[in-house]
Amino acid sequence: MFCLCVFLQLAALERQIFDFLGFQWAPILGNFLQIIVVILGLFGTIQFRPRYIVVYTVWTALWVTWNVFIICFYLEVGGLSKETDLMTFNISMHRSWWREHGPGCIRRVVRPSSPGVLEDYSYVSVTGCIIDFQYLEVIHSAIQILLSLIGFVYACYVISIFMEEEDSFDFIGGLDTYSYRQPPQEHVELKPVKPVGK
Repeated sequence: MFCLCVFLQLAALERQIFDFLGFQWAPILGNFLQIIVVILGLFGTIQFRPRYIVVYTVWTALWVTWNVFIICFYLEVGGLSKETDLMTFNISMHRSWWREHGPGCIRRVVRPSSPGVLEDYSYVSVTGCIIDFQYLEVIHSAIQILLSLIGFVYACYVISIFMEEEDSFDFIGGLDTYSYRQPPQEHVELKPVKPVGK
């Protein structure tokens, strides 16, 4: 479980960095929750806390759903458009960092020549990308889904093991059949206590 949690954390941290660079607030929030819940699931596994692992499994189902939505968003399935400001909560017009900085992309900034246009406004032209940014985002989400499904299966397995251990647990000398219903003894042997120092 530890190695799987390390892979999940590294994948979420890598994605968090690039979402911060693109100012995409919805994925930043989701990645932050993913990081917290993976730590909680690891803690629950180490400390034998099935409830924490149940929280992890429920979150994993939500995380897979979120990543499926991101795949649909970037592939523009069902009327979704990657050109909207949905990932930034309509706060800004930022897009995926990979749009301008993908592998092989040549980025050119063209300043406006019109005198009425603001000085800091510029048009960015991107050409020569080896792979389009939307496919990079889809690959990231697909990796998250794969790791999460493995984590979900493993978490269900750990929960079942913890439940079996709880059912078979017996206190030492506690409530087993031999010590619970023993007949009372008629005579108790007492031994005298010798005082110390005499």
